[in-house]
Formats: sequence, C-alpha cells, structure tokens
Amino acid sequence: MSLENKVAIVTGGNSGIGKAIVCALARQGASVVIDYVVHPEATEALEQEILQHGEKATGVEADVSKVADLQKLVDTAVEKYGRLDIMVNNAGVETRTSILDTTEDQYEKVMEIDMKSAFFGTQLAAKQMIKQGGGGRVINITSVHEDWPMPGNTPYCVAKGGMRMLTRTAGVELGPHGVQVVGVGPGAVETPINTSTMDDPALLKKLDDAIPLGRMAKPEEIANVVAFLAGDGATYLTATTIFADGGIMQSSVGL
Repeated sequence: MSLENKVAIVTGGNSGIGKAIVCALARQGASVVIDYVVHPEATEALEQEILQHGEKATGVEADVSKVADLQKLVDTAVEKYGRLDIMVNNAGVETRTSILDTTEDQYEKVMEIDMKSAFFGTQLAAKQMIKQGGGGRVINITSVHEDWPMPGNTPYCVAKGGMRMLTRTAGVELGPHGVQVVGVGPGAVETPINTSTMDDPALLKKLDDAIPLGRMAKPEEIANVVAFLAGDGATYLTATTIFADGGIMQSSVGL
C-alpha cells in the first residue's frame, strides 16, 4: 500500500491517536499537515521525526472549532503540497459529565471541537477535493460511543452520534463527486484521555476483562485502520463506520 503523492490533514495530530495517524500516513508516503492547539514543541518534534525518515510534514496551529482555522489547514495543504486528498477529522475532547450535571459551556466545548469541526472539516475538504478533481477520502475518528451509550459522558456520546450521521449522510451526498466518507470507531485506546483508567489497576482489569481481546488498543492499531482507509484497498467503502474495538461492543456478561 502506498500513499505517494497524496496530501493529508490530521486534526489533533500531535498526540495520542492523531500522532499515530500522522506517522502511519507519512510512512506510506503521504505529505501531512499536522493540526495542533497546544504543545508546539511536540508538533515540532513530530515534524523532525518524520523529516528524518525522508517524509514530509508541516505543523499548523489551528483551533478546529473555528471554520476560519479549518480553512487555514486546507489552504496550507494546497499552498505547500499542491492539493488535498485525505482529511482526517480526529480532534476530540470529553467532559465525563452526565445529562444532569453538564453545563452549557461544557456542552458547547464538546460539540464545537468534536462535532462542528468534523462537519466543517468535511465540508471544506470536500470542496477542495471537488475543485481539484480526482476525488478524495474523509475519515472521521468517532468512537464506539457513536452507537453505544456511555452513561456519565453524555455530551461526548451525543457528538459522536452526530458524527455517525455526518459520515453516512455526507458519504451519500459526496459519492457522486468521488469523495468517500468513512468513520473509524475506536474502543478503549492507550492514550492520555484514558490515563485515569490506566493508572488504576482495578479499573484497568475491569476494562480489560470486558474486552474480548483482553486489552486496550495501542494508538498505532487505530492508525493502521486509517491508513488502510486512505489507500487503494478501500476504494469501495463510504457512508459507514469501521469499529476497531477489540470486540467490546459485542461482549456479554452472560446469563
């Protein structure tokens, strides 16, 4: 599989799953625009790591909750590398709050970073892909919680559920233009967002016991799915979600 001569944007690309996606796409030959809002030093280090391997990457500070900043990412890809072929809407946050205790500010933060950024990221990327011709791929990093309730994390579930229907509806709308839209739904992944669980042996064991494969995913395992979806092996996939969850959505406590 090769992504030579392809250009990608990865939002939230300097840590966690995003960083792994950046590395996976670059290894396959893509030039990558790395979006970030904090830790510019981490972005710089990631750029250098990729450049040392003969690949191309550019960090861009952009707040994906703002449409103008999303446009800046697209413009950078086109100005620096000539086109845009792959848009990975990965940036996301959560509040771990329930329907009863979520504030308006918490709700708006999650919806703007998780849902709004994916909506307009898809829109702006698709416009560029249609303009340049040749189609393209939009890959939305959702979660098992686009479909699977998580009590105590309601805004996050609502946002991911919205991304589910964004993926399906935009995939249908954009299909005639050759733009494919696919979701990737990770389960539990070894990233900073899950530090509290990983640092508690009892909680970690409880989680591992609920996963048929017996462990959390590594970020690279999610990134490998994204790289596949960006490549030639996924030419007939659109308007759907690939779940990479170790089987947790299908597990049962039995009777």
